Amino acid sequence: MPTDTTAAAASTGQQAAGTSGRKKGRKGRLLVLVLVLALIGGVAYGAYWSVSTVRASFPQTKGSITLEGLSGPVDVRRDGYGIPQIYASSDEDLFMAQGYVQAQDRFYEMDVRRHMTSGRLSEMFGAGQVDNDAFLRTLGWDRIAKQEYEEKLSPATKKYLQAYAKGVNAYLEGKQGKDISLEYAALSFENDYKPGAWTPVDSVAWLKAMAWDLRGNMQDEIDRALLTSRLGPKQIADLYPSYPYSRNKPIVQEGGYDEGSGTFEAEGGSGDGEGEGDGTGSGEGAGSELGGGTEGGTGAGAEGDAAGFESQLTGLQRVLEDLPTAVGVNGDGIGSNSWVVSGQHTVSGKPLLANDPHLSASLPSVWYQMGLHCRDVSDKCRYDVTGYTFAGMPGVIIGHNQDIAWGLTNSGVDVTDLYLEKITGDGYQYGDKVVPFETREEIIKVAGGASRKIVVRETNNGPLLSDRSDELVKTGKKATVDSAAPDRGDGYAVALRWTALDPGRTMDAVFAINRAKDWDDFREASELFEVPSQNLVYADTEGHIGYTLPGRIPTRAEKHDGSVPAPGWDPDYEWTGWVDQDELPYEFDPERGYIVTANQAVVDEDYPYTLTTDWGYGARSQRINDLIQSKIKDGGKISTDDMRQMQLDNSSSIAKLLVPELLKIDVDDEHVREAQKLLEGWDYTQDADSAAAAYFNSVWRNILKLSFGHKLPKEVRVKGQCLWVEPANTTGPADEAGKVRECGQRSASQAQPDGGDRWFEVVRRLMADEDSEWWTTPKRGTRPAAENRDQLFKRALIDARWELTAKLGKDIDTWSWGRLHRLFLDNQTLGSDGPGIVKYVLNRGPWKLGGGEATVNATGWNAAGGYGVVWVPSMRMVVNLGDLDKSRWINLTGASGHAYNAHYVDQTDKWAEGELLEWAYSEKAVEDSTTDHLVLKP
Repeated sequence: MPTDTTAAAASTGQQAAGTSGRKKGRKGRLLVLVLVLALIGGVAYGAYWSVSTVRASFPQTKGSITLEGLSGPVDVRRDGYGIPQIYASSDEDLFMAQGYVQAQDRFYEMDVRRHMTSGRLSEMFGAGQVDNDAFLRTLGWDRIAKQEYEEKLSPATKKYLQAYAKGVNAYLEGKQGKDISLEYAALSFENDYKPGAWTPVDSVAWLKAMAWDLRGNMQDEIDRALLTSRLGPKQIADLYPSYPYSRNKPIVQEGGYDEGSGTFEAEGGSGDGEGEGDGTGSGEGAGSELGGGTEGGTGAGAEGDAAGFESQLTGLQRVLEDLPTAVGVNGDGIGSNSWVVSGQHTVSGKPLLANDPHLSASLPSVWYQMGLHCRDVSDKCRYDVTGYTFAGMPGVIIGHNQDIAWGLTNSGVDVTDLYLEKITGDGYQYGDKVVPFETREEIIKVAGGASRKIVVRETNNGPLLSDRSDELVKTGKKATVDSAAPDRGDGYAVALRWTALDPGRTMDAVFAINRAKDWDDFREASELFEVPSQNLVYADTEGHIGYTLPGRIPTRAEKHDGSVPAPGWDPDYEWTGWVDQDELPYEFDPERGYIVTANQAVVDEDYPYTLTTDWGYGARSQRINDLIQSKIKDGGKISTDDMRQMQLDNSSSIAKLLVPELLKIDVDDEHVREAQKLLEGWDYTQDADSAAAAYFNSVWRNILKLSFGHKLPKEVRVKGQCLWVEPANTTGPADEAGKVRECGQRSASQAQPDGGDRWFEVVRRLMADEDSEWWTTPKRGTRPAAENRDQLFKRALIDARWELTAKLGKDIDTWSWGRLHRLFLDNQTLGSDGPGIVKYVLNRGPWKLGGGEATVNATGWNAAGGYGVVWVPSMRMVVNLGDLDKSRWINLTGASGHAYNAHYVDQTDKWAEGELLEWAYSEKAVEDSTTDHLVLKP
């Protein structure tokens, strides 16, 4: 049990128990005063909340605390940003202390996450979360996590998870909600919720949430099918061009698949084998009973009315939009940069490794910085590792130990498939038989209301997602299939096949990587990193660099490439197995001396397996390649700060393509011409104070809207955006011209065209075809019609001028990209749906940012929805393998999850300015940086 040690602390001159270790100062006192005045100012919460309520949950960071279960003392040293470095003498003590310290700073966040992963959000937030819980129960993350814990994980991993849970529960012992977090004080007005004990499975289940948000091309699979309601196969193919291998290099550039040995060889391979046996794929989109593959329109057969199937997928999309995000933007727009440079090109003569994962902005940040140090590394205590952790899970996800460093980016490989299922009575058709469902009942408890019961049905392809939406329950009456499909009867359901729904060993991988000493250890450990599949980059203190693609990656029959929903009744569309680890791409010490991963294609077209049909298109990765090459030409050397500067690169590749053409357009209106002149001499850099960047991005947004947005079906357009269009599988009143009014149905952060590098490639390929049908748009009001490319560009220049006049004012001297491109940090629960005063207390911002979509400094925005920032470099780090204490790091927010704690957002201003903090690793460096020292005693 935790023990208050006020007297002991006082006797040594240290801070008493219950105090926070906050930075002192007038600013902190003013923040608390503002909060108290706001709460007292006529709102209901003012009668209850006080300064003591605000401070009650701040952690003790000095003195000592007794924790039952420790075998020896543990030191917790925090620097001026509240970042903890933990020192222990056994593995169990180390991870128990990690659980305790993370709970001190972030337990509310941890509690919300475990309720999300287990489908129990309704227990905290009431009936409004029942539909989300039902969907998450259908996926069954916690059920799979339990299987992993009981059947798959090593005894050592279980021991660490148990120790971590013990530490979290030691923190919770004897505390009321208001003593843990301000959010619990707010929730107490709505219900009598009290947090329960932490379990090892709660930690394992978080990996399922991580995998969900990094799940690959499921969104593209849905979108391609929905586009068929208004677009034909050739048009859809235009919008999903093939990867530009000739211009944007894949990750692996040296070596290849060796047909003779059936393995991937870093030193080279024949590279011309088509592969043998089940699961090989052409990568060209072979198509299916549901229509052509990626080259053939990707979604609709020639026969049948697609309306029923579209309704199912639209319903699924609405469910996905409503789900709370774990680490991404509901799987859409996820990206990351990571690259490593060998010592032959660096100032120190040893490797440098950079990483900045691009995830949705959250408050607190999804990352928690921490060091885990054994005082003496031995069989009893095996870890000396530091980096970025997830609050709620032991170990370090990204970082370095005493020998190696590693980073992650999302590989984007296709590990999810949607299947149409023919339902017959209490079963589904498979081949020529009807197979009974596997079913289970789930009880959803609801705060302040009656419990709800749901029944989950599963096929051989996975759970029926169509059971979790009002629209999907009414399964499609007329799904688009060919004549070989079974009778529609009452329609088709939709099932999900996903690698994360099979028990795996990723939790083992976390600890194995944390203690790896060299490349062989790292490769062996990475094989356990089954879900989600990630690009792993590597460097070590001996001077080696490397890359490996781990993951449980499915193989499919020749006719199924995973690009569109497949017929579940046909055995030929089942997954046929897994790509063997020896066949997956990797590189080790490539001759060029660097490796770049930024969500581009992993390997070239000769690789025999279809990893996905939906790579990122390589705008960011090629820019990083170019920046490295420009630095090392003529023998130049790269420093730690050079790596930081590369992370901040704001250059727009689509601007380089379009601006020369935009400047050729003859514009009559003097006000539009005034704005057009902003582009003259612009260096394509999207700094926050750039007026040219503001105008160009508005022009780009309007080009997309006029060329594509107005031609896309309502299912993918922005919710509430209404247009009069030619009828196409729609119902509704028609005007005199025979058009119907259709309103968009998708959230602004996920609508299309989003303006990412797929759209860069779409426009690039259309530039030479000046009379393409895509360059046409009708007259609207006083805006002219367009019948070719240059006319549409002129229209976009005009529309952008008046859009920015409305948003930023008529005087272009006051324009700046940062005024449009702003970041708001919102608490992910009460900061979105709580009372106004609670939002005021918990949320922060805005920050005016530079950067943009598909730039290296990837402050993403969705061009269909507006200019606001929707995902960000969630952290940035540069590891210096020549001197680990010269490594640098930054987090999006801060260590603390407590509003008005000094470390709530104390890194955000520096993050926005592109600064990095010193990253102490050695014992001496940690001691020198320590401002607060807490001892956990047995």
